[in-house]
Amino acid sequence: MSLRKLLVIAAIGLAIAAYFTLDLGRFFSLDALKAQQAGIEAYRAANPWLTAAIFFGVYVAVTALSLPGAAIMTLAGGAVFGLLWGTVLVSFASSLGATLAFLAARFLLRDWVKARFGARLAAIDRGVEKDGGFYLFTLRLVPAFPFFMINLVMGLTPMRAWTFYWVSQVGMLAGTLVFVNAGTQLAGIRSLSGILSPALIGSFALLGIFPLIAKKIVDGVKAKQVYARWTRPATFDRNIIVIGGGSAGLVTAYIAAAVKAKVTLIEKHKLGGDCLNTGCVPSKALIRSAKFLSHIARAEEFGFRRTTSADFQFSEVMERVQRVVTTVEPHDSVERYTGLGVDVIEGSAKIVSPWEVELTRHNGATERMSTRSIVIAAGARPFVPPIPGIEEVGYLTSDNVWELRELPKRLVVLGGGPIGCELTQSFARFGARVSQVEMLPRLMIREDPEVSELVAARFRNEGIDVLLNHKAMRFVVENGEKALIAEHEGREVRIPFDAVLVAVGRVANLKGYGLEDIGVSTTRTVDTNDFLQTNYPNIYAAGDVAGPYQFTHTAAHQAWYAAVNALFDPFKKFRADYSVIPWATFVEPEVARVGLNETEAKEKGIAYEVARYDIDDLDRAIADSEAHGFIKVLTVPGKDRILGVTIVGEHAGDLIAEYVLAMKHGIGLNKILGTIHIYPTLAEANKYVAGVWKKAHAPEGLLRWVARFHAWRRGE
Repeated sequence: MSLRKLLVIAAIGLAIAAYFTLDLGRFFSLDALKAQQAGIEAYRAANPWLTAAIFFGVYVAVTALSLPGAAIMTLAGGAVFGLLWGTVLVSFASSLGATLAFLAARFLLRDWVKARFGARLAAIDRGVEKDGGFYLFTLRLVPAFPFFMINLVMGLTPMRAWTFYWVSQVGMLAGTLVFVNAGTQLAGIRSLSGILSPALIGSFALLGIFPLIAKKIVDGVKAKQVYARWTRPATFDRNIIVIGGGSAGLVTAYIAAAVKAKVTLIEKHKLGGDCLNTGCVPSKALIRSAKFLSHIARAEEFGFRRTTSADFQFSEVMERVQRVVTTVEPHDSVERYTGLGVDVIEGSAKIVSPWEVELTRHNGATERMSTRSIVIAAGARPFVPPIPGIEEVGYLTSDNVWELRELPKRLVVLGGGPIGCELTQSFARFGARVSQVEMLPRLMIREDPEVSELVAARFRNEGIDVLLNHKAMRFVVENGEKALIAEHEGREVRIPFDAVLVAVGRVANLKGYGLEDIGVSTTRTVDTNDFLQTNYPNIYAAGDVAGPYQFTHTAAHQAWYAAVNALFDPFKKFRADYSVIPWATFVEPEVARVGLNETEAKEKGIAYEVARYDIDDLDRAIADSEAHGFIKVLTVPGKDRILGVTIVGEHAGDLIAEYVLAMKHGIGLNKILGTIHIYPTLAEANKYVAGVWKKAHAPEGLLRWVARFHAWRRGE
C-alpha cells in the first residue's frame, strides 16, 4: 500500500476516533439541538458569515467521514438559517461532503476491489458507464436509501466525480427541502422518525420510481422517432423472420417454432452456414484424417515397426471430408426444420422496412412479407487483406480450400490464429511444406505465451516453418514462381509457394440485406444492445454478424436471447450472458480455455492464484503416449472460486466442460476434488489440479496440531 493511502487512512481513522472518543455525537441529537438553538441563533445574529462557514465546514466533514449526524445538521440548517439559506448551505455542503466520501472510497478501495472482483464487476461497470447518472439520481430521490452507503459504493465504480457531484446535488434537493423545512418548525418535532412518515416515504419512493417510468417513456419516444418515417402494418404475416441459416439462425428458428410462433427462415446458400459447410465440420474431419497420419508417423511409440506407413491420395481424403459434411447435413436440412414447424425459404432477403422483408427466391420470384420481429443472423466471411499482388497469384480461404483435390507442394498460410493453426498443421501432416506467416511475435496471441510456445514447438518439430514477426508486404510472380515478400526485422524475406491460404480473421456480412437502406446501425458488426436489439427495437442480430465472439456455440447461445426477446418483448426480455464463454483450438497439442488466463488477468489488474498440473504425470496420458501439456486454473486469492482455466493437451476441448459447468454454477475446486473421476481417464487431471490447489492451501497450523495428536496417541 502506498504512503499516500496510509496517510489518508490514518487521517480518516484519527478523525473518526476523535468523534467517538470525545463523544462528539452528543451534539448531534435532537434534544441537544433544541437546547442550544437559542444560543446558536444569537451567535449567528452577531456573526452571520462565520456561522455559515462553520456550519458548512462541519456539515462537509460529517458527510465526508460518513458520521451520524447529517440529519440533525439539516434540521439545524432550517432552524438557524431559514428555509432559503438553510437549503442552499445544506445542499452544497452535503453534495461536497458526499463527493469527498466518494473520492476517498475510490482512492482507498477501488484498486483492491477491482483486483479481487474485477471480472464479476465488469457488467456493473459497463452499466454505470452507460446509465450510472440516471440510477444515482433515482437513489438520491429516496431518503430511505442510506446516503453514506451510496457515496461509498459509487466510489468503487467508474463514474466520473463531476457526474456524481451534480447528480447528487439535484437528486438530494427534494429530501433536503423536506428536512430543512422541518427544521424551521423545530419546536414541534418530537423525533426524526416523525419527519419521514410512512406517507412521506411512500411519496419519495414514488418520486424515485418516476425517473424509471420517465426512462421508459424516453425510450418509447426514441423508438417512435426511429420508426417515424415508416408505416407499421395493421397485421403481420409472421411473428418472426430470421435472415441466415447458420447456427444462430437455425437455433432462433427452432426456438420460435417450439413455442408455436409463426417463423420464416431465409437462407441464400446452404442451411448449416459456415460451420457445417466450410468451417467446424469439414475442418474437424480433415484434422482427424491428418491426426491418423501423424500416429502412423509415430508408429514406434505404439510398438510398431518403423516401416509402418499409409498409402493415400489427398483427393480421397478430401472426398471423405465431403462425406462427413453430407452425413451431418440432415441435422440442418430444410426437411428437418420444415418438420419442426419452420417455414424455410431458399433465397435472398432484404429488409425494406422495420416490419417488412423482401424475398427473392432462387427462381427469381419475389415477394414481400410482414413480421413483428426480424433477427439478422447473416454470419461472417473470411477477411482478405488488400496486399498488393494477392489477386494475381490467387488465394485460398477457409471457404474454398475444401475444393482442393491436389495437395499443394508448398503452402503459405497467412495468419497465426485458430483457423490458420488448425489448417497449417493438417496440411503439413499430409506432406505439404508449409510456411506459416504471422506478423505478431507469437501464434495464438489470445492465449498465454507458454501456450503459444508449446504449439509453435510442436509445429516446428513436425517440419512447419513458423515465421513470426513477418509482415506480408506483397505477392509477386517471378520466372513463373509465386512468392510472398515479407518484412522481418527491417529486411525483406522471399517465401516461394505453390498456394497461399489466407486465414487472418473474419468479417461480418453486412451488405446486401438492406441494413444501410433503412438505417440499421453498424460498425464492424451490427450494433446491438445487451438484449441483442439494434437501434430498431424489433430488429435483432445474433451470431458472427453481431459479435463479440465468432464461435458456433456462442452463436447458438445468442440465438436463445434473440428468439425469446424478439417474441416476448415488451412483456419480458433477457440480457445476453457472456460471463462463461469457452473455446478450443483443435491443433496438437489441443488448446481449450474458459474465463481469464494469466495474460488477461495481468492486463486487467485482477489478483489471482495459479494451480497447475502437468499432464505428463497422468497415467492415462502415459498409456496413450500423449503425456504432454498441462491444466492451469486461476482462482481468487485464498479461495477456490475459479476465474479461468487453460488446458493444453489431448482432448482439451472435452476436458474443459467440467470447468465451464463449475464456473457457470459457482462450483469451486474443493467440490471438483471431492467428485469421483473414473480411473484411468484424462478427466482425472481435473481432479489432480484441484488437489494441487488444496495442497497449496493446506491449514499448516492445524496440521501441526494434528501431528502432535497422532504422536500423543502413539505414546510419544
